[in-house]
Amino acid sequence: MHKVAVTGVGMISPLGMGRARNWTNLLEGRSGIDRIVSFQCDGLPTDVAGEVRAFVPEHYFSRKDLRRADRFIQFAVAASSLALEDAVLEITPSMSERAGVYIGSGVGGLQTIETSMDAFQAGGYRRVAPAAVPRMLINLASGQVAIRFGLKGPAMGHAAACASGAHAIGEAFRLIKLGRTDTMLAGGSEAPLTRTALAGFGTMRALARWRGSPSGACRPFERDRTGFVLSEGAAVLVLENMAQARARGARIYCELLGYGATTDAYHITVPEPGGDGASRCMREALVEASLEPASVDYISAHGTATRYNDVVETRAVKRAFGHHARRVWISSVKSMVGHMLGAGSALEAAVCALAVWDGAVPPTINYDHPDPECDLDYVPNVARKGKVEYALSNSFGFGGNNAVLVMGRVS
Repeated sequence: MHKVAVTGVGMISPLGMGRARNWTNLLEGRSGIDRIVSFQCDGLPTDVAGEVRAFVPEHYFSRKDLRRADRFIQFAVAASSLALEDAVLEITPSMSERAGVYIGSGVGGLQTIETSMDAFQAGGYRRVAPAAVPRMLINLASGQVAIRFGLKGPAMGHAAACASGAHAIGEAFRLIKLGRTDTMLAGGSEAPLTRTALAGFGTMRALARWRGSPSGACRPFERDRTGFVLSEGAAVLVLENMAQARARGARIYCELLGYGATTDAYHITVPEPGGDGASRCMREALVEASLEPASVDYISAHGTATRYNDVVETRAVKRAFGHHARRVWISSVKSMVGHMLGAGSALEAAVCALAVWDGAVPPTINYDHPDPECDLDYVPNVARKGKVEYALSNSFGFGGNNAVLVMGRVS
């Protein structure tokens, strides 16, 4: 078995472009959640979201290529470019056949689906763009990244709702661990800010119904939470065979040690009330990492700020960690960036890698009133400095999908 290093981090979120800007803003507890400016929200359940406003597609695409890429694909290519730049890595022809890409997405090209239906209804099928179908497909995020950077190993899209990015990273980790590849770009990308998505999540009563400042709308684990804030963005990690990374003198953020994947088999949207599937997933990841629960210093929580999910995640952590659950640091960066669906789990994995590397943990902001049913240490409002030897990233999605990643410090 081969060890797996994280050597590059590409992040695109409502807090900005790139690893450095995102990490600084997260540690400072800044919010990227605001009023929607990209389209009119008349008749919709909310006008609050996490928009990526710093992204300039023309920095990464020609005008011709932009017509072939939905916004979620654009984010995936840009985040991959940022990750490779951060890793100081170029995929050469001699590396290409043992280099691949796995990028997950929960809803794929939703913007293209919506605009294509509008065009069809307005003028018939001839008004639908010729590239509409490849713009919609989840696997075309990985496909376009492979084309752009010459990755000739496996290239797949992973669809597991909000756990999509974490599963993509976990499956890519396994390929390197088993010696099938040496280098993988892995993560998630999402651009779900459409009228259809806001309407759908709104009728489910999943969206935050906060009446104050938009920056206070997402309140994970807090007494007055009312739901999640829909968001967009992407995160991609460069994973390498540890020996290769050391040989080229790469900066190594952490070692990826374990991956858990379970299913609740309970409900299409609601998690199993006792947290059984999530707790089994945490234990499974820790077993692969050869760690005891007491070794974990930090958990990047799924932490959606929905009434039910935060309670179930708290129960799951208690089941998996026992007495140590009250000592481990836990935070939800969704309080600052919103819920990026399948990309959120990848961004949260990146947060774990950076926490281990930097010895710092982002806070859960908007935490003013503790919920008696969520009674663990959620690092309220202010970042915390301290050695993070091992970190765990939780990701749970519709359909009972659970994915957990474990990362550790490299000496």
